[in-house]
Amino acid sequence: MDLRRRPPKPPVNNTSDGSFRSYQTRTSDDDHRRRTTTIAPPPKASDALPLPLYLTNAVFFTLFFSVAYYLLHRWRDKIRYNTPLHVVTITELGAIIALIASFIYLLGFFGIDFVQSFISRASGDAWDLADTIDEDDHRLVTCSPPTPIVSVAKLPNPEPIVTESLPEEDEEIVKSVIDGVIPSYSLESRLGDCKRAATIRREALQRVTGRSMEGLPLDGFDYESILGQCCEMPVGYIQIPVGIAGPLLLDGYEYSVPMATTEGCLVASTNRGCKAMYISGGATSTVLKDGMTRAPVVRFASARRASELKFFLENPENFDTLTVVFNRSSRFARLQSVKCTIAGKNAYVRFCCSTGDAMGMNMVSKGVQNVLEYLTDDFPDMDVIGISGNFCSDKKPAAVNWIEGRGKSVVCEAVIRGEIVNKVLKTSVAALVELNMLKNLAGSAVAGSLGGFNAHASNIVSAVFIATGQDPAQNVESSQCITMMEAINDGKDIHISVTMPSIEVGTVGGGTQLASQSACLNLLGVKGASKESPGMNSRRLATIVAGAVLAGELSLMSAIAAGQLVRSHMKYNRSSRDISGATTTTTT
Repeated sequence: MDLRRRPPKPPVNNTSDGSFRSYQTRTSDDDHRRRTTTIAPPPKASDALPLPLYLTNAVFFTLFFSVAYYLLHRWRDKIRYNTPLHVVTITELGAIIALIASFIYLLGFFGIDFVQSFISRASGDAWDLADTIDEDDHRLVTCSPPTPIVSVAKLPNPEPIVTESLPEEDEEIVKSVIDGVIPSYSLESRLGDCKRAATIRREALQRVTGRSMEGLPLDGFDYESILGQCCEMPVGYIQIPVGIAGPLLLDGYEYSVPMATTEGCLVASTNRGCKAMYISGGATSTVLKDGMTRAPVVRFASARRASELKFFLENPENFDTLTVVFNRSSRFARLQSVKCTIAGKNAYVRFCCSTGDAMGMNMVSKGVQNVLEYLTDDFPDMDVIGISGNFCSDKKPAAVNWIEGRGKSVVCEAVIRGEIVNKVLKTSVAALVELNMLKNLAGSAVAGSLGGFNAHASNIVSAVFIATGQDPAQNVESSQCITMMEAINDGKDIHISVTMPSIEVGTVGGGTQLASQSACLNLLGVKGASKESPGMNSRRLATIVAGAVLAGELSLMSAIAAGQLVRSHMKYNRSSRDISGATTTTTT
């Protein structure tokens, strides 16, 4: 048999019944005729056995137990007659080899994966070796790889893919990424150029998926700034418009509040609330508490032992020692409290600490790790299941955050004069108070809401979070809010307040270091760490969030009370402009 270089792989056709057929044109040297032949399916594992599978299994089962019985019988005789066990005859040596061989076969048989994987590897090498030529009739026999078991269907692509013209070197890298030779996640470290890595990754993604990414901007972004801290494997960036609501008059200072959103009416509505509050003298805020939490879960052999850990941690005499151990993690981390809850033999320990101007999740986690290592001296039987046991509770609605607070706990209030309610908000004090009671309080209670006693606090929180580089997922607990409205001064004016126990914000770290988000923080005057007092900037940002929520609540509730909600959304949240063919332009 001659060996020739293998031609390109034949196309694989997907039939209507979901099966795959591979076709290859074969050329005869005698008559140069072309004909198409269907390749036989790949061999099964059982085809490699000399006997039928059931007979082979019976033979090896019988051999295994017979040899095992023989060897046990021989070893019993050796022990009885004081013969050394390591002295074996040729018969015993053959029996040992037969025992091992039958054991290996039976181990592979239970699932046949051992034999199948060996056959697949051997046959896989054969497919790539060469094509064989039959010397008798000189027909080209082309071997195909094993048929895939699962077919993966691709979504139809109605639009043609527009690929970029890349340098030859980059084209080779794109092909290597597609073929799996170069992992996509390693492009930045291999190339040393984050923008180039994003371009290559994006092109490879388009070719693999068959879907165009035209419209997703690539140029005009500093990809170096997100390396190792904000986003992995980037292929572009999303454009979100930023609007300004304000001025927000809060605690005697004016703030222009940046809001990144794609919801029409949101900025306009919040702006109207800021106007009503400004004319009425502004709002005031108070930070009730400032502490980030982390709660690991540990397990003991008994509930009594877990209870001993609880008593140890909550003993005031041990708090100073725990504080010293915890505070070693950072010059800003300061342990405030430790609370422990027992569930059977499991203990959930909730650590709370101040974190300066950082949001503080990483900071508190490092401090908790220090304490857990310290506790192993007194509790060596403690099994740390996880650094987070969901008693924290992060990015999930939880009663513990609603009651105990997490991050910054803020209350913000304002008194709106009656004439402002009538002229600016187009409603009345009585209508607002009644609507708040029936909607925000009673309605949310009927719905079983957890911290959702408000109209749309999450709208404002999300918009400000995205604009200022906060973690959008923490909108879940940060939006927990109760809105209160009360008629005062004989019903002429209205007192409105929002209480938000879990605003989780920071002005350093994470997305706050990106250029756009940093600019928004600078607009508010809270960029970076406070030089006057650690934590001042992050606390001020939390009050601004609460103040913006107060403005948003006031305006939306007034629109609902006046029956303007649908009309305003139809006017500002709908567009007759056809943007289906619009293209995205960016500046570099």
